[in-house]
Amino acid sequence: MSPDTLALVMFGTLFITLFLGHPLAFSLGALAVVFGVIGWGAPPNVVFALFADKTFGVMQNYVLVAVPLFIFMAQMLDASGIAEKLFHTMHVIMGPIRGGLALAVVIVCTIFAASAGVVGATEVAIGLLAVPALMKRGYHIPLIAGSICAGGTLGIIIPPSIMLVVYGSLAGMSVGQLFAAAMFPGLLLSILYIIYISVRCGINPKLGPPLPKEERIYTISQKLKMVGTSLIPPGVLIILVLGSIVAGIATPTEAAGIGATGAFILALGYRKLTWKAVVDASIATFLTTSMVMTLFLGGNAFQSIFMGLGGGDAISDLLLSLKVSPYVVLFIMMGCVFFLGMFIDWLGILLIILPIFIPIAQQLGFDQLWFATLICVNLQMAFLTPPFGYSLFYLKGIAPPEMTIVHIYKGVVPFICLQWVGLITCIVFPQLVLWLPHAIFK
Repeated sequence: MSPDTLALVMFGTLFITLFLGHPLAFSLGALAVVFGVIGWGAPPNVVFALFADKTFGVMQNYVLVAVPLFIFMAQMLDASGIAEKLFHTMHVIMGPIRGGLALAVVIVCTIFAASAGVVGATEVAIGLLAVPALMKRGYHIPLIAGSICAGGTLGIIIPPSIMLVVYGSLAGMSVGQLFAAAMFPGLLLSILYIIYISVRCGINPKLGPPLPKEERIYTISQKLKMVGTSLIPPGVLIILVLGSIVAGIATPTEAAGIGATGAFILALGYRKLTWKAVVDASIATFLTTSMVMTLFLGGNAFQSIFMGLGGGDAISDLLLSLKVSPYVVLFIMMGCVFFLGMFIDWLGILLIILPIFIPIAQQLGFDQLWFATLICVNLQMAFLTPPFGYSLFYLKGIAPPEMTIVHIYKGVVPFICLQWVGLITCIVFPQLVLWLPHAIFK
């Protein structure tokens, strides 16, 4: 069997191991060892020596220090109760209009995403608050599920985003430029969700009835005070983190440290800083970071053997040999990412596809910053696509019995379609992605 054929068999075997229920990180590492020995004919100790060298390279990557810092920042924001304050404020302000509480969910998720950059923390925090409130007021259950799942996933694309940090590390790109490029696409998705909810509830008010008059008890001055206390602190934090990167004052890793410190101070200011909150945030950070780094190591091992066997060249030659427009090849690559997102999480996908797709994009003449943003917008869908979308299970884990997995699946389908609309818009109008980084980093 030729090496490139063996590489494709290796890729197919990965799916078999995943369907059998084996963890992705260990599947990647184990397959790397087996196919490294078979394909190279080398003893296992030679393969392990290569993995040790790759592992050392990962551990030396300074940019990756931002990952635990951003995760800790998200956990401390969750502990500070800021999500609760934001949701209560938006509940009061948006509640009187049709679909207002679902709109409040998306707006709060957008603000939280710009503060935290972690999907799980955002979705669980908002879900625990929103699901009972919306179900109590008779909102359509699939609409509730879709709003929370889609809104929660904004944290993976709106800066500061862990996915953008990881992409920058893997591709050797500026994380600051990736942050700037992803800003408008992330906000575009949020606007698309808002328009969709507004139109659906405007046509059929039963899907999202407005708050009854007896619940509209707040004066304008009270509403302004609520906005000030709930929006200004996270707004300052966003400016400190993103502003320091954009202004060139801090690297993404240093900005992550600023964000973690700021979230700690916010928890102190809101009088939610307890020893238990710090310990819980630290443990959650440790567990999540360990998962990410284990995937990194397994993915690097798999990537090394797969590329060494010629798998990347085989796929590249196949796609580049097609007598079609470069944009057809682009949509094939986007389709592959979307398909993988149904079965593998975003980090595993990045580790597998980037060494293959980046050289193809370069040969096709695509702007690498634009292409990177398209990949990241696409990967947001990986959180929503059945059967293994993480957001679906985050919500199911905190949902009451009345909200079934069928409700959740039905609820996310329109939002997946909206994400495709957002992706295609970024393809058709590349300046939506490129204008801000060019304006800032010219």
